[in-house]
Amino acid sequence: MPLRLATRGSRQALGQSRAVASAITSATGREVALVTIETTGDVRLDVPLHQIGGQGVFVKEVQRAVLDGRADLAVHSAKDLPSAPADGLTLAAFCERRDPRDALVGVDLASLAEGCTVATGSVRRRAQLRRVRPDLRFAELRGNIDSRLSKIPDGGAIVMAVAALDILDLNDRIAGILAVDEFVPAVGQGCVAVECRAADEVTHTVLSAIDHPITRHSVEVERAFLAELGSGCSLPVGAHVAGNTLWTFLADLDTGVSVSDEIELPGGPADLEIARMAAHAARRALP
Repeated sequence: MPLRLATRGSRQALGQSRAVASAITSATGREVALVTIETTGDVRLDVPLHQIGGQGVFVKEVQRAVLDGRADLAVHSAKDLPSAPADGLTLAAFCERRDPRDALVGVDLASLAEGCTVATGSVRRRAQLRRVRPDLRFAELRGNIDSRLSKIPDGGAIVMAVAALDILDLNDRIAGILAVDEFVPAVGQGCVAVECRAADEVTHTVLSAIDHPITRHSVEVERAFLAELGSGCSLPVGAHVAGNTLWTFLADLDTGVSVSDEIELPGGPADLEIARMAAHAARRALP
């Protein structure tokens, strides 16, 4: 009997899920069947993401399919996962990370004329772009990737995750890539996470075959930073680990003040505590 994999129905989500299914089959010989779930985040395209629950709107229904037995595992973009784990589920695999950076589609940052419009639904991306280009105007952006690519403002740009474009072979649409030290990615960006029921030891063992330890450690450190803040994407926050470096970003929506840091990590379990301490320091630095 094949493992049943719950996934959102967007082209990006299906691409990610097929890649995970192929990796499971290659590593273990187990067949995988996709179970498509419609989520609130995919249906409510008329409301900004941060107003309808942040990341959780893309994952709750998919998680419920695993909890109620309709599926054995669920695939998510790690950046969509709330920092608090779901009761009854465990993150059994963090797949090897793709390119974590953000990119502009349309016109690159240096070539954007003064006062041009950039479309993005992310408060983090707006805060980071506003810090280096306060002249820019911003417009809301929701929908699947094809819909977003059709909404590039005249003479302007939209912001997309490089990993999202990569999974659909759309890298040729990239006008410019934003460096992680100045435009810190969302927590978990570029990583695909796989959940199963906490008590399902058989599926957990299968998923361990596709878990990528380096990516797991990096994303867990980033999630520790986010968890300590107690926020989702309603707050402009970013954290990214590469090698022994943790980059962090936090902004205040009301004042527009932002803080960022670059922290060297020793490696190992101590990195989690350092991330939590960095979150406290960032919070104290805001008005």
